[in-house]
Amino acid sequence: MNAISINTAISNFSKIVTNTINNYDETLIVSDEGSVVLVAEEEWNSMVETIRLFRDKKSLNALFEGHASRKMRMKSNGKTIDQAFYDLQGVDSE
Repeated sequence: MNAISINTAISNFSKIVTNTINNYDETLIVSDEGSVVLVAEEEWNSMVETIRLFRDKKSLNALFEGHASRKMRMKSNGKTIDQAFYDLQGVDSE
């Protein structure tokens, strides 16, 4: 994570935004009042989705069960991709 002053951010904002997007590197902008973090939208969306999944108890339990199964080298009893997306079979993708 890059840390810069608010004055540097103001002076070089376009360059900082481009660097943050291209390098998927967060930028910490520091001021006397506190700090903010600039992240690429794609990274932000990924973080929000991860938080959403962690808040969903069923998803979180499934994640833990999957990790435990792999750790014990057990075969998953989950659905195959074809079973999970059976309703999309025969649909042409664009």
